[in-house]
Amino acid sequence: MSTPVSSIRNLGPAVESALARAGVPDAETLREIGAHEAYGRMLRAGTKPHFIGYYVMHMALQGRPWNDCRGKEKEDLRARFDALCAEVSGDGRPLSGIEKVLDEIGVRPKAGPRG
Repeated sequence: MSTPVSSIRNLGPAVESALARAGVPDAETLREIGAHEAYGRMLRAGTKPHFIGYYVMHMALQGRPWNDCRGKEKEDLRARFDALCAEVSGDGRPLSGIEKVLDEIGVRPKAGPRG
């Protein structure tokens, strides 16, 4: 029997739906592949990049509160997130300037060429 993704603290129905669209049907699969791989699949399936969603998933899989991510840990996750976004977008460039700020607060137009 599979366990719903939304049974994991801080991951609700919206994340559950986005993961299902990305081929991650349940909590067991999410735990098996990890937050980084799961988020990459979500991006490839059309989810807009959002750094907070990325680190919340990491915290959730560790059983930690979503806002427990701070300091060096948050900086390291940000670097991994930027690299993942660059990989998925295909241009190899991490977000910078206004795009980075807009992404941090979750406001950004649909992903496309940056330049």
